[in-house]
Amino acid sequence: MSKIRKPNSSRKPPTPSDDHTVIDDWIRRRVMPDLSPMVRQIDELIRNTLPRLQYAIKWGKVYYGIPELGWVIELAAYDVSVNIVFLGGADFDDPPPLGETDRSRYVKLKTLEEVQAPEVGNWIRQAASVPGWQ
Repeated sequence: MSKIRKPNSSRKPPTPSDDHTVIDDWIRRRVMPDLSPMVRQIDELIRNTLPRLQYAIKWGKVYYGIPELGWVIELAAYDVSVNIVFLGGADFDDPPPLGETDRSRYVKLKTLEEVQAPEVGNWIRQAASVPGWQ
């Protein structure tokens, strides 16, 4: 029998910080060296696209938030891929392909070329206008 995961709404959200150094430290300490360029590029794209960002690390993942909308993006780096989770992604015009529970949708990226795909930038832009996890 598989373990049933509690939805984000029943878990305490991360504590926000305006200090991006927590993300730099996470990349340096926790991300596999082969994935580091991808994570840095995703981080830069998010920071250049979303206004008034707040940052947090919780459960080994990075969270990006906008004060009025809550946490809108979760970034998780694994051994061979990086997942960008859009916490309100089900409400996007063209939602990311993966995810079936609650309102979150995600994309699994394995190359820099995939990070640079136009739809990734489009999803990040849409995250600035859709409520996330509060």
